[in-house]
Amino acid sequence: MTTTSMIQPKFLSKPDELGVVAVGFSGGQCKPGVDAAPSALISSGLLTQLHEELGYNLNHDNTVHSYKELMPQIDPDYRGMKNPLAVSAVTQKLSEQVYNQAKEGRCVLTLGGDHSIAIGTISGTAKAIRERLGREMAVIWVDAHADINTPESSESGNIHGMPVAFLTGLATEKREDIFGWIKDDNKISVKKLVYIGLRDIDRGEKKILRDNGIKAFSMHDIDRHGIGKVMDMALGHIGNDTPIHLSFDVDALDPMWAPSTGTPVRGGLTLREGDFIAECVHETGSLVAMDLVEVNPTLEPGVNDIGAQQTVRAGCSLVRCALGETLL
Repeated sequence: MTTTSMIQPKFLSKPDELGVVAVGFSGGQCKPGVDAAPSALISSGLLTQLHEELGYNLNHDNTVHSYKELMPQIDPDYRGMKNPLAVSAVTQKLSEQVYNQAKEGRCVLTLGGDHSIAIGTISGTAKAIRERLGREMAVIWVDAHADINTPESSESGNIHGMPVAFLTGLATEKREDIFGWIKDDNKISVKKLVYIGLRDIDRGEKKILRDNGIKAFSMHDIDRHGIGKVMDMALGHIGNDTPIHLSFDVDALDPMWAPSTGTPVRGGLTLREGDFIAECVHETGSLVAMDLVEVNPTLEPGVNDIGAQQTVRAGCSLVRCALGETLL
């Protein structure tokens, strides 16, 4: 079977294959339920659509990983971080899982889970791309939040607000059991990082973004320029010869389109704008991995779970667009 996409991938040796990792993990934040997202997305038919409609051969172990065997009995706060041992252990294991898929030359789709899992997914992809192609990878982070707090700048201590700091080396830790396993070969450069959709940024994060000259497009920029121009600028910053890991937090969408998420913020992207971002990334031919995170089917379900169904449908739409679904 071959994919239906007309775009020729630049950095994948097995473009017809899709590695899938399902991560039922919620320990990077305090609200239960986001661990149920992969099962909800799969139950809604997402993987069937990717195989039957878009033509991908799926490499998936048919398991939603909960990593219960990695959970410590005692997990005290450390440097203000909540659940540091659990999040570190899970993301280290996830990094290996994603790396094992990516090193084979296939695109990797990870269904989360909260956004702390990006510590694992992005480090795994970055290591595989370095080994396979000898080059750095770019990250497009679509989110209402910057998730670039250091442990010291974080007001909540929730690690889902810190993954970018650890991935870029802005936050470091020597303890191997608390992110000390993140080495230079699986980090990313702040120069190859682009944010889209920001609108709820902590004071400490604003300083971090400015001090490091990180390219970030807020909702203000999208209102001013339109999503088409913003994507031109974002992709222009990355360049057309760089593999892209797309990390998409469903809370980038306005709660009107995706209400069932842990930290909704009004004034976000429309579903169509979210789909357009995904379509534009696909059209580059540079996509090597995607995360979809922070769908929480147990939150704000509304009448007859309509809110949850709507959010799951939105998440599926984003994934399909990133992997080649087109309107015509």
